[in-house]
Amino acid sequence: MGYGYLIIAGAIMLFSWLVSAQLKSKFELYSKLQLRNGMSGREIAEKMLADNGITDVRVISTPGQLTDHYNPSDKTVNLSEAVYNHRNAAAAAVAAHECGHAVQHAIGYEWLTMRSKLVPIVSVASNYVQWILIAGILMIKVFPGLLLIGIIIFAATTLFSVITLPVEYDASNRALAWLQNKHMLTPEEQAGAKDALKWAARTYVVAAIGSIATLLYYISIYSGNRRN
Repeated sequence: MGYGYLIIAGAIMLFSWLVSAQLKSKFELYSKLQLRNGMSGREIAEKMLADNGITDVRVISTPGQLTDHYNPSDKTVNLSEAVYNHRNAAAAAVAAHECGHAVQHAIGYEWLTMRSKLVPIVSVASNYVQWILIAGILMIKVFPGLLLIGIIIFAATTLFSVITLPVEYDASNRALAWLQNKHMLTPEEQAGAKDALKWAARTYVVAAIGSIATLLYYISIYSGNRRN
C-alpha cells in the first residue's frame, strides 16, 4: 500500500498508544482517591438517574476493565466491576459519564440519535470494509469502482467516529456539572474526575483523526488513479 499508508498507520498507532497509556495512568491515580461521601459507582449512577427523573434505566455490573457503556436498546447503564463496586474519583467519573448518555437518550439528544441510527450500518461495514479497500487497491487498474465503493463504506465509519465526539464530550459535561451542582465530590475529587474524563475523551479524538486521515489517504489513491 506504499510508504504513505505505513506512515499514517504508524503515527495513528503511536498517538493512540500514548493517549491510552496516559488514560490508564490517570485512572490508576484517581482510583486511589477515595470518595469522602463513601458512595460506590453504582450508587453515584443511581442517584444521578434519579435526580434527572429517569426511572426506567437499570444500573448493572459488566465484566472486564474499561467496559463501561450505556445501552439504549435495553436502557441499562453497564459499569465494569471496578467502577460498579468501588468508591473513588475514577469510579464516580465513569459512572456519572455513562449516566450522561442515559440523560441524552431521555431528552432525545440529536447527536446520540444520529449515532444510534448509524450503529447497524457501521457494525456490518466494519467487518468487510478493509477487505474491500485492499481488493480495490489491487484491482484499481481494472475495476476502480471497487475502491470507490470501499471509500464510501469507510466514509460511513469515519462519520460515526466524528459524530461520537460531541456525544462523548456532552456526556462528560453533563456528568461533571451534576457532580459539582449536587456537591457530590470534594474539590480534589472533582478535579480528578474532570482530568480522568478529559483523557477518556481524547481516545475518541485520536480515533476520529485517524479515521479521517485514513479516508483521505484512500481518496488520494483513487483520485491519483483517475488522473493517470
